[in-house]
Amino acid sequence: MYRDTSSCNTYNYGDAQYWNARYIQEGGSFDWYQRYAALRPFVRKYIPTSSRVLMVGCGNAVMSEDMVKDGYEDIMNIDISSVAIDMMRRKYEYIPQLKYMQMDVRDMSLFPDESFDSVIDKGTLDSLMCGTDAPISAAQMLGEVSRLLKPGGIYILITYGDPTARMPHLRRPLYNWKTMLYIIPRPGFEKPENCSSSTKSCLEPVPTTESGLLPPGFVLEDPDSHFIYVCKKMDETELSSMSIYPFTNDV
Repeated sequence: MYRDTSSCNTYNYGDAQYWNARYIQEGGSFDWYQRYAALRPFVRKYIPTSSRVLMVGCGNAVMSEDMVKDGYEDIMNIDISSVAIDMMRRKYEYIPQLKYMQMDVRDMSLFPDESFDSVIDKGTLDSLMCGTDAPISAAQMLGEVSRLLKPGGIYILITYGDPTARMPHLRRPLYNWKTMLYIIPRPGFEKPENCSSSTKSCLEPVPTTESGLLPPGFVLEDPDSHFIYVCKKMDETELSSMSIYPFTNDV
């Protein structure tokens, strides 16, 4: 479902107390931005069903449940809200493929390095970007995501942030990520009758500049589109081929 960002300056979306109060008040289940059915082509393309998956900021969404129904075998779900985690633990007590832990994405030190094959983030980075000390929080979170990914692992970020807002955070060299961009319309968007583009085009990576930005003059089919960044953590072979590590005399 699409998030209204107009309240971004009103609430601290990076604060556990805010989310605890919200989950107590609302209950039920809710998927931010997009449901799994819309994201499935990207998830299945980049994440094998045998992968160990980390779902950050899981909240009370049903996406992980839908992934298990689709064959995924091991999904660790974390959220800063103890209320959400307790709720989801009870709900999925009898589904061994789903595990839940209360945790802040800015400090996931309970997990050792290279613990996961993939990380999925549907709106969590966006929440931190609406909070206090946003750039610091984003760097802390993304640094942890990079640490937890195995070489060759995939971080899928679903966000309302276009490349001018997100690529400066994703392109930090220390993450060793190679990033591809996809764009999909918000749920319920109807194309104009004179639009000749097809849904299939959404499954093709969007060409970007060397800085990872959209080409000049690029027009979004839906002004409120969601952006999907697929970040692959390069292994040593890929890093060497890109000459990221120059020869030095350092030991």
